[in-house]
Amino acid sequence: MGNSSLLCLVIYSLLACCIIMVLVWLWAYKIKNAGVVDIFWSYNFPVIAIILFLLAPGYHDRKMLICAMVVIAGVRLGTHLATRIIRHLDEEEGRYQQLRKEWAPIAEKKFFFFFQFQAISNVLLAIPFFIVCLNTKEVLSPFEYAGFILWFISVTGEAIADRQLAFFKKDAANKGKICQTGLWYYSRHPNYFFEWLMWLSYFIFALGSPYGYLAIISPAIILYLLLKVTGIPATEEQSLRSKGAAFKAYQASTSVFVPWFKKKR
Repeated sequence: MGNSSLLCLVIYSLLACCIIMVLVWLWAYKIKNAGVVDIFWSYNFPVIAIILFLLAPGYHDRKMLICAMVVIAGVRLGTHLATRIIRHLDEEEGRYQQLRKEWAPIAEKKFFFFFQFQAISNVLLAIPFFIVCLNTKEVLSPFEYAGFILWFISVTGEAIADRQLAFFKKDAANKGKICQTGLWYYSRHPNYFFEWLMWLSYFIFALGSPYGYLAIISPAIILYLLLKVTGIPATEEQSLRSKGAAFKAYQASTSVFVPWFKKKR
């Protein structure tokens, strides 16, 4: 058990995610659409969960619960992204088009390493799952029940936000317009907010296991990425390029992350 079990689980998970991302890169290279990486970044978490459920030495019921949570959330998000991306497979998303321009003339080579970094990030962010699945104690703690409740709220909230945006975009009359219905009225990125809340729930769940406090790294990284790197900044830059003044007005009136009331003018 102990360190040797953890090392083996990390290696198996990293190998699986890296191999998947090599195959995804080959597909992306063929179709000239790097956006497909988002689909499999989501699907890689269920892959890790299955490896942990089958091989980790932890308490069966605890493994069953956390792995089911990870599989449900990962498959839901990955399938949502797949539905959106595959529908426009011949049209690469704006943020990846921008990266392709910035990385020319060796964009494909840089995308290969970008895809591999996504695989590494899958394993790094899975720290809470490793911690939980190594816990052999045969009683669930209040932290685990609290984590499950918050997870259910967050996954439901993210699914609602995704569905509201998809429904808005399906109407041809809304082409070029900004979604301000439902949760999108109160936040410019409610899907990102609930995604982060989900990672916070995994941290809370992990607090019921030895060294669970180390799991704080996952929601901390996700929050940084969403607020400063690949999440909100890239999405808003693309919205400003495509929607201009209308999006600036939306920025001025609406909370960027946490759903909240509109600002009074």
